[in-house]
Amino acid sequence: MLYVDDALLVLDKPAGLLSVPGLGADKQDCLSARAQRQYPDALIVHRLDMATSGVMVLARGVVAQRNLNQAFADRCVSKRYIAIVDGQLASSNQDWAVIDLPIRVDWPNRPLRIVDHDNGKISVTRWRSLSYNKMEGTSRLELEPVTGRSHQLRVHLQALGHTILGDALYGSPRTQAMASRLMLHASSIELSHPVTGETMRFASSASF
Repeated sequence: MLYVDDALLVLDKPAGLLSVPGLGADKQDCLSARAQRQYPDALIVHRLDMATSGVMVLARGVVAQRNLNQAFADRCVSKRYIAIVDGQLASSNQDWAVIDLPIRVDWPNRPLRIVDHDNGKISVTRWRSLSYNKMEGTSRLELEPVTGRSHQLRVHLQALGHTILGDALYGSPRTQAMASRLMLHASSIELSHPVTGETMRFASSASF
């Protein structure tokens, strides 16, 4: 638990835990269910992939949920991620660079997503390089999704040829074997409080 009040819960989700229940009795343990055991009015407003760790916000009650859903829909929520990717990927003078590649569901291979310039939805990611590990041949990046498509960061980095390490969906056998988990962490979120309107920022350090 990073923060709690009458309208808001902010949690630090571990990698390997679902955000919401999945199909089957073995997929009922999830962040939302754990939160609701202590706070029965906790409601989902966004999700993190099961393999992704980090900051996740839940609303308390339908009014807060409606306000937060609108904030996400209007792109008034700023999220940052840390990732470690294969290869050397450097932004100019540590400035932010932009990936603007439309994404759609790969229907024959669901839940995978693919870049599709004709039929994909607008998908934009800002990124910058933090460091390069020459010995391991990997880059540490900070990412900011402007849009919020499923798997957006993973697909965009794969499209650049720099897959996130440990990615079991989009990585090669080699890059999957380079990490024991997906090296993607939701490091911070900034948003207006759903009741007071106060600007709030919450952060969590990556464990890698």
